[in-house]
Amino acid sequence: MDLWIFIINVFLFSLSVAYLFVKRRFSYWNRREIPHDKPCFPGGNVKPNCHINESIRQNYFKFKETGPFGGFFMNLQPAVVVYDLDLIKNILVKDFHNFTERGLFHNEKDDPLSGNLFRLDETKWKHFRSQLSPSFSGIRMKDMFLTIVSIGQNLVETFDDIVDVPSTVVEMNEIIARYVTDVNGNCVFGLDCNSLNDKNADFFRTVKDMPGLKLHSKLVSILISSFPKLAQKLRMRITHEDLHNFFLRIVRETIKYREKNSVKRNDFLNLMIELKNIDADLSLGKIAGQTFAYFFAGYENSTAAIGLTLYELALNEDIQDKLRAEIVNRMEKHRQRLTFECMMEMKYLKKVVKESLRKYPIVPFLLRLAKNDYPTSDPKYTIPKGTIVIIPTDAIQNDPDVYVDSEQFDPERFRPEEVQLRNTTTWLPFGEGPRHCIGLRFAKMQIYVALILLLKNYKFYSCLKTKNPVEWDPKKKVLGAKDGIFLHVEHI
Repeated sequence: MDLWIFIINVFLFSLSVAYLFVKRRFSYWNRREIPHDKPCFPGGNVKPNCHINESIRQNYFKFKETGPFGGFFMNLQPAVVVYDLDLIKNILVKDFHNFTERGLFHNEKDDPLSGNLFRLDETKWKHFRSQLSPSFSGIRMKDMFLTIVSIGQNLVETFDDIVDVPSTVVEMNEIIARYVTDVNGNCVFGLDCNSLNDKNADFFRTVKDMPGLKLHSKLVSILISSFPKLAQKLRMRITHEDLHNFFLRIVRETIKYREKNSVKRNDFLNLMIELKNIDADLSLGKIAGQTFAYFFAGYENSTAAIGLTLYELALNEDIQDKLRAEIVNRMEKHRQRLTFECMMEMKYLKKVVKESLRKYPIVPFLLRLAKNDYPTSDPKYTIPKGTIVIIPTDAIQNDPDVYVDSEQFDPERFRPEEVQLRNTTTWLPFGEGPRHCIGLRFAKMQIYVALILLLKNYKFYSCLKTKNPVEWDPKKKVLGAKDGIFLHVEHI
């Protein structure tokens, strides 16, 4: 009996300590008199069953007139949502030295896939960034271009099989995801994933399930994200075992085959193998971590970007017709061959994609961590050391005070003379400053190729199953359409 009383007392004491900790943590911005919404346990200001970006958007439009930033609770972690464009530029560029990290959990030793360029802290990030940058040079991109075009032509052939009557309703996301899987599988691992020819292919089936693979309960995941350093010391992991085993096996077997048979390819993994031969610290796990991040970022971001661009073109047929006319004109000039030079000549295509990424920045917010207290022009507003900084990309890019008639899809916003009049931080789909997206050239290239080949061969229209506006999938961190994007597709 005494033992049970002791256990109950310990439990009640622990519960009381936890309650007082959370209560004090959630009074953080009150004590500093910074405007914010009242948080709730355990998500803070992140609404349950909604995409996290909706909560950040709400904060932005509610408090943007109150000061340079507002308070926010990302789960149990105090954060600021920055409103002032010049302050954003300082954080990302001028004073980057104080915001080099994202404050995300990573554990290279026990969870190697989490130890990637996106998540790593300053020193290791700088080391890998300098090593990996050559993989994304202009010359490398040109070398990969023909591979992407070949897979793009396979995409058209797959559409031909699906659109077997004059007008067919197609769910765009899955077929585009199969194209992106084949592109990234080839350019990252040098593998023929065969996803376009077989939607049940092993590689595509595995990566399609990635967002839904959860290792922990929601509460444990919240605690890990709120206390990443502690979780690292406790040797916790966030990568599901199936995903971990799949990518490590792919990397291990591919490296073994190439080294045994002296195979060299123009892909990301080949660069990692070359680095491994000169850097004894570059383990199999570290290679797997970088290739996983490269693949996963390209997979989700490019799939969503292509699908949402086609969605907007279906809703704006005049813009679709204008873009198709440019594509046909440039292709005729290059004798129906889609070359790298032909693609680069398509100025309106670039405007369309920029406007799509303006309206739908696939990564809807950027994260940084303040290494030291950071004062602003207002003495009341200092970003405390250790605070997560949220750059609300989506909210800014859809703010009518920044972009007039922001709900309207208008590629002419990106005429050079208009772009020059705007603060550079009003368009941040790939980030800004030293920690911007390293793979942006590659991402743009596979987006351009898919749009060119699809629009040259098909017309896209909205239908009864087309949701307007788009409903976002709360299970994804990026902006992804819930239940897919349905469009009418017709042969030209």
